[in-house]
Amino acid sequence: MKHHAEHLSIGGRALLDRRQFLSNSATALGSVALTNLLGFDGLLAAENHAPIIDPARPYAPRQPHFPGKAKNVIVIFCAGAVSQLETWDYKPELIKWDDKPLPGGPAVTFQGPAGNLARPQYEFRPRGQTGKWVSDMIPHLAELTDDIAFVHSLTSKSNTHGPAENFLSTGFVLDGFPSLGSWVTYALGSESQELPSYVALPDPRGVPQNGANNWGPGFLPAAFQGTTMSSKNPVRHLAATGVSTDADQAARSLLQRMNARHLEAHPGDSKLAARIASYELAARMQLSVPEINDLSSEPAHIVKMYGADDAQNPDKAAFAKNCILARRLIEKGVRFVQLFNGAYASGGRLNWDGHSALKEQYDIHAQILDQPAAALIRDLRQRGLLQDTLVVWCTEFGRMPFFQKGAKGRDHNPDGFTCWMTGAGVRPGVSHGATDDFGQKAIQDIHPLYHFNATILHLLGLDFEKLSFEHNGIQRRLTNVEGKLIPELLA
Repeated sequence: MKHHAEHLSIGGRALLDRRQFLSNSATALGSVALTNLLGFDGLLAAENHAPIIDPARPYAPRQPHFPGKAKNVIVIFCAGAVSQLETWDYKPELIKWDDKPLPGGPAVTFQGPAGNLARPQYEFRPRGQTGKWVSDMIPHLAELTDDIAFVHSLTSKSNTHGPAENFLSTGFVLDGFPSLGSWVTYALGSESQELPSYVALPDPRGVPQNGANNWGPGFLPAAFQGTTMSSKNPVRHLAATGVSTDADQAARSLLQRMNARHLEAHPGDSKLAARIASYELAARMQLSVPEINDLSSEPAHIVKMYGADDAQNPDKAAFAKNCILARRLIEKGVRFVQLFNGAYASGGRLNWDGHSALKEQYDIHAQILDQPAAALIRDLRQRGLLQDTLVVWCTEFGRMPFFQKGAKGRDHNPDGFTCWMTGAGVRPGVSHGATDDFGQKAIQDIHPLYHFNATILHLLGLDFEKLSFEHNGIQRRLTNVEGKLIPELLA
């Protein structure tokens, strides 16, 4: 058979050259192998799944990756690291071993020498249809046990409050990464165009240890940072001081006309469009925020249900009002509400950091948290809001099963602690994962906080592997390069 190589191109003739064919084959096989290794290690450029955002309408609602069960989220963040052993994780062995050394336990922990094992400082009893043992410290929340999905085997990457708050809120222990609420509003926008898409409600006693990092946008566009407000402190700098309403309205109307004219002349200026959008939102907020912050329209029985009328405990009443405000924000279509219980480091006086006098301090903190938080969940349910709202209760890490030497409190424990969720898409009455007999370490179905956050995104219809943002040449995610779902929590 005669081959007509003379009719082939130069490239075609090269393919007929045996030496060059073998050389190219070897190179191609190496390239395939290298590509496979890079892909396996996650070093190839990720597919871009960034949401399409109109700079002029950054808060407009956007479609999730798939139909989600939840539309809105309320995160109840208990700052200071709540002890799982005094709340949700019943360990009867601690009663048997009370005041005895932990066999093989550490001599020194985060804040110093370890003391003996200490029994739970509150009585536990079985609750509801599930019969789950929950502490008497939180009787109102304990009544909701049948509706809650618990994870008892969470772990953190840090035993220090600030970095651990970062890890819970952003997926990284370092500062500068976007918070969970920023990721959610970046992906989904908001149903409300008169209020911020993401609101953070600090505890009336102060901000948490790492402050604004818990609701910051990191490297995401600044439009997606959380707006701080509370029932006691409305949004700052919302209204111009010393300027009448008419004068302020006239100035805003003039500015709007000038901005519109400039935007017509520069239609591709997305930064200008974003600034105009932020000014317009601020103008709408001047009308809507005072209205939503005014709780005088709440019926007396609702105020009483939350404990917002408790004249004997002003901290509890103030937190209860924040809980009512959280519900009102969800009613108005705000996508993400972060509700803090507990403030900054203060020897445990203002938060759950119970190193020296745990029982004495928890008696105070539990009174502030329990009734208002339970009422919030009940109120959402009776209004039909819980079917679309995911409620998350979380803390940055847990506490050790022994007291610190010479003290009546527990040291930091990132190796096994409890968080939970209820509401839209959550399987009720679940207790997933386990710590050891003394509650020190997660030993069954161990879940880094990456998994917990990935599950929250999933319930909103977001794929935690697809939700990313390119920063400094790296496709960043809330769950870094880790994460997986906790399917046992899903209805």
